[in-house]
Amino acid sequence: MDTLDLRSDVVSLTRALCDLPSVSGDERAIADAVEAALRGYPHLEVLRDGDAVVARTNLGRAARVVVAGHLDTVPIADNLPTRLVGEGALAELWGRGTVDMKGGVAVQLALAAEVTEPTHDVTWVFYDHEEVAAELNGLGRLVREHPDWVTGDFAVLCEPTNGGLEGGCNGTLRAEVRLTGVAAHSARAWMGRNAIHAAGEVLRRLEAYTPADVEVDGLVYKESLNAVLISGGTAANVIPDACVVTVNYRFAPSASVDQAFAHVRELLDGYDVVLVDAAPSARPGLDDPTVQDFARVVLAVTGGEPAAKYGWTDVARFSELGVPAVNFGPGDPLLAHKQDEHCPVGQITIAHAALRAWLTQ
Repeated sequence: MDTLDLRSDVVSLTRALCDLPSVSGDERAIADAVEAALRGYPHLEVLRDGDAVVARTNLGRAARVVVAGHLDTVPIADNLPTRLVGEGALAELWGRGTVDMKGGVAVQLALAAEVTEPTHDVTWVFYDHEEVAAELNGLGRLVREHPDWVTGDFAVLCEPTNGGLEGGCNGTLRAEVRLTGVAAHSARAWMGRNAIHAAGEVLRRLEAYTPADVEVDGLVYKESLNAVLISGGTAANVIPDACVVTVNYRFAPSASVDQAFAHVRELLDGYDVVLVDAAPSARPGLDDPTVQDFARVVLAVTGGEPAAKYGWTDVARFSELGVPAVNFGPGDPLLAHKQDEHCPVGQITIAHAALRAWLTQ
């Protein structure tokens, strides 16, 4: 079995994690290594479900925080093993997973091992299947089957944020606008009704739509509503009798999925609009004293100000449990999944220092 030395420096630990097999669906080796390493620390209770590993302190503190990260990556693209490029402050770690999100996982593991007397009880969560279909997500499975393993007063998801603090996340929904017509031979088009042409008005409404900027708990979330797919037609000589325009709405955490879908239906009134997929948003909770304290201590180390998370992340799963959550981790999310994925080592070390300062204040 592969082994991990949690006492090594956090950059070396990141490299070791990246170089273990961990493409979604093949997390067994890395989960085994994480579990074995954590079981070597008597201050931690270690739990396992599938390829998700949970380690937690039970010190009787007044509050419990959850710090989570996923173990899997998208498929490699000739970008492993990792390599260190440059020196000193300019050094970068290149390779699959350096951004998404082994740097964050390394920070978690190092702190789980070294901080034996945190000021809050801590639950460290390492989960599987984040990069694939939502129903397979390991954190979602823990929320459904072991909610007591992942509940707390506050949660931190170590997703890449370029070392910044991003609160909550937008929700997302996908809806289909289903248009019907009458099929006919294109040589006698007047005998039919073109369903693709009927999509014109739908597209004009979406083009004219002005998305909102919505303030939630002191952060401003940018919304977007767009056509992302269109399909229709059966042959080049047939007037199409059906067309589907797929719409994606990214909505601020002030709205529920039902409210967001109602907004889409209102904009597209008169059309058959069907909700096909949705994931709820998450409030940042910056009005919560624990979250405010986290922001104060962490930003004193990293600099900057809290920002809104525009994309959807697993913080929403904590929101379902009523737990305020933020995103904080090393790596530029714009480099996630790219062949040239790389992370400044300084971001990994400063994320480690910032989280350690908060856990030991």
